[in-house]
Amino acid sequence: MTGYTQELNCKVKVMRDAIQGIDKEVFLAMERNILEFMNTRKWTTDQFQNNERIDCNILINLTKQLDQDLFQATFNIQASRPVYNASYTSSIVNHIDKEFVFRFNQFTPLQFDDNRVTGNDPLASNLTATLAYYAYLVLGLDYESFSPNGGSDFFKRAQNVVNNAPESGKTIVGWRAVDGNKNRYWIVDQILNPRFKEFRTAWYTMHREGLDKMYNKPDESRKLILESLPKFVQINRENPSSILLQFFFSAKSDEFASLVSQEDAGQKTQYISMLQQIDVPNIQKYNSIK
Repeated sequence: MTGYTQELNCKVKVMRDAIQGIDKEVFLAMERNILEFMNTRKWTTDQFQNNERIDCNILINLTKQLDQDLFQATFNIQASRPVYNASYTSSIVNHIDKEFVFRFNQFTPLQFDDNRVTGNDPLASNLTATLAYYAYLVLGLDYESFSPNGGSDFFKRAQNVVNNAPESGKTIVGWRAVDGNKNRYWIVDQILNPRFKEFRTAWYTMHREGLDKMYNKPDESRKLILESLPKFVQINRENPSSILLQFFFSAKSDEFASLVSQEDAGQKTQYISMLQQIDVPNIQKYNSIK
């Protein structure tokens, strides 16, 4: 096993500006424990070389102390994959989860079992369940970017976390369909839903057939990636305000803007119009490349 390592290369930052009167060692322990949980747990049965680990960043911004060791927070996760023959990495996740409440005790180790997602304390389990959910989502999107439907197993594991997620009245939200239409439940539900199969095809094509071949065939690769936009328009038409498309473009808007900016005037106008239809939050970004 020498030379092999875990799958994730995760950095963790906990912001605590809004929390007063608690020993800072609690928050340093929170960072350490989450870092260890993400980076030392074996998430797959595959062997990873150190340089193959998936880079990700987690920023937890504690916004409110609800009880002695109970916190309300936002959870921001970013992840990227390398691009073949390029010096830059491509963002695969850039998401902020605003529905995050968890209990943390610095003297209690973080534990997670796929077969028993919720432990004795649902509020403590909500931390590890959320971490595991996003770990599986990142792994699924990474694997899917290298192989058609290569992420299915990890998406199903993420869905298993959803199906067995902690419940605690109105305190824990984001895991159920009834909690809203833009939460953890719907992201993985839509990834696995046949209605969104074109999304998964486009995801693979964009990375393996497009970005990874950009060095040798820049024009062909760019054209191949941009040809996915009409498919996204159709998905958006059939599934208005889909969280999956918002999740996708929060990671990919900069890349699309860069690719479209290289097109001639006629094509550029056409692609910008499509992007403005399907990615309303980033309209200004696309306007700026006209």
